[in-house]
Amino acid sequence: MPRFQRETVINRPVEEMFDFVTDARNEPRYNPRILNVEKTTPGPIGRGTHFVLVSKAMGRPMAVEYEITAYERPWRMTSHTIRGLPLMDVESTETFEPVGGGTRMRWVWEVKPRGAAGRLMKPVLARILGRRLDTAFANIKRVLEEEASAARRDDRV
Repeated sequence: MPRFQRETVINRPVEEMFDFVTDARNEPRYNPRILNVEKTTPGPIGRGTHFVLVSKAMGRPMAVEYEITAYERPWRMTSHTIRGLPLMDVESTETFEPVGGGTRMRWVWEVKPRGAAGRLMKPVLARILGRRLDTAFANIKRVLEEEASAARRDDRV
């Protein structure tokens, strides 16, 4: 079972980071593959919340649903896919830790290939998913730090 882990430090408070990243409706702001996100359960985000993400896959939209299975604000969230990924299931754990005026965010994906095709595709999936995590991290950092910089400029005006 492939495991992908990435971490970065972003110059934003831990609560802000947690709230931004765990609300999947923000994902189109940092993930160019995501076309749309819908929260499909009522109430505040927490354990049991479902999101449906529509992404670009092989030139066509593909909907993936996932459920939050652990929600410990502002430190940790775990989720897993319910439907939509044809060759694999993914469990994702995101942790947030305050460090030197910012937040260390760690993202771990446990990928469970399904069926013979999923097992055969494991090396290809590993490369694709690793690159997607790298892109997501770089973009989250850019979006949040640019917003913070713009807010500081507005405060000075």
